[in-house]
Amino acid sequence: MTKFLSQALQAPEPFFRLGLRRLEAANGHPAADIRLSAEINRQTKQKLRELRLDPSDTTPEELYHALQEKIKDDDARLVRVLRHRAATYVSAEANVTDGMVHALRKLPDSRRCFALKPSALKSIMRKVPPKKAMKQLGYRSVDSFLKHEAPISILSAAWLTEDHHWHKRFRAEYKRLGPADFETRNIAITQLNSSRWRALAERTVNEQKHNLLSFREFGVVAFLPLPEHAPAGSATVSLSLALHEMNEIRAASTFLKLSQVRPDFGAVVQKVASEDPELNSQLLDQNVPWKLVHRYYARFSHWSEAVFEPHLQLDDMVWHPVEQTLSSLEPAFRFWQGGGHLALLHDRGPVSLNVVDAALNYCNRLPFEQRLTQYCRHSLWHELLMRYLRPASVEQAVAGELQPQLAEELVTA
Repeated sequence: MTKFLSQALQAPEPFFRLGLRRLEAANGHPAADIRLSAEINRQTKQKLRELRLDPSDTTPEELYHALQEKIKDDDARLVRVLRHRAATYVSAEANVTDGMVHALRKLPDSRRCFALKPSALKSIMRKVPPKKAMKQLGYRSVDSFLKHEAPISILSAAWLTEDHHWHKRFRAEYKRLGPADFETRNIAITQLNSSRWRALAERTVNEQKHNLLSFREFGVVAFLPLPEHAPAGSATVSLSLALHEMNEIRAASTFLKLSQVRPDFGAVVQKVASEDPELNSQLLDQNVPWKLVHRYYARFSHWSEAVFEPHLQLDDMVWHPVEQTLSSLEPAFRFWQGGGHLALLHDRGPVSLNVVDAALNYCNRLPFEQRLTQYCRHSLWHELLMRYLRPASVEQAVAGELQPQLAEELVTA
């Protein structure tokens, strides 16, 4: 049994060790945990060599500072690429955020999703009018608001300005939705930068320290303009988080597609909008996150047609590693490829080689002792669990959640 995974994941013991032991026993003792630890050790040493560091004589703190210098240089390169793209394809006055929006819209990666129709969103807004958002953007009537603002703008403004009670009433309307209220279309990538939005956008970015909004059920990633003097690293953070959210939207989309057979489809939509959907299964001694299943099939590309089709096709299972897409925009980011779950340990706590962690650490000027590692730990946890997933068990769990009668047939077959 390896200690590396427990320490890198900062997992509670002895629960983690006992759970891993049960997984090993249930799968014929493949030693997947030891194999993964060995792979991480080998790959991390290779990353150190690429940074011109000695794997046998580099402290975790030295690695952390080397990674900060690397992301500093890569971010500067990315900013130049985005500014050039904005000036070339948008306008001479366009900013870095314009470059991000254009880059994401032109990616060759699949952007298809199953999302709420704009007409359905407007119908809900008429029932639950966002009065604070209307006032903030200078509208006196709901009809005028819905007529002159794009649905993305309407939803974003409401989400930023309305209180908890409005959010609760709005989400309650989701229970009335059916599959006919959804459509298959591209993930919408936009920037909220109209004259009416400027004051709200500036205040939001200053207060919340981020410029991104994402709505999984609506298939939307919306940018607020970055401040003129945004901290170095902001571009990499913003673009990385947008790419992360696009993967989250894809996973939510496939879950909604499969859930069309359920009589409580509206309740499923409500859940997907507020939290990560899970399969109600004890496959891994816990509920299985749907996005883990989505990533599993995106990687291995095989499944039972009886469980997933006709509502879901194998090519719906798309998951693009953030660092892979970043490197397609700026080749300097190739260093970060394959590093999403890599780490070097320090007093039980990991030093993350995940590009999102590195960018957040750099943007926020965090010292070594306060470094962030959550994206690495999240990626490592999924990487570990995927080593224990088996198609038959996954498909039984999917069928048990969405098609109980089919699940019984799979058990008795």
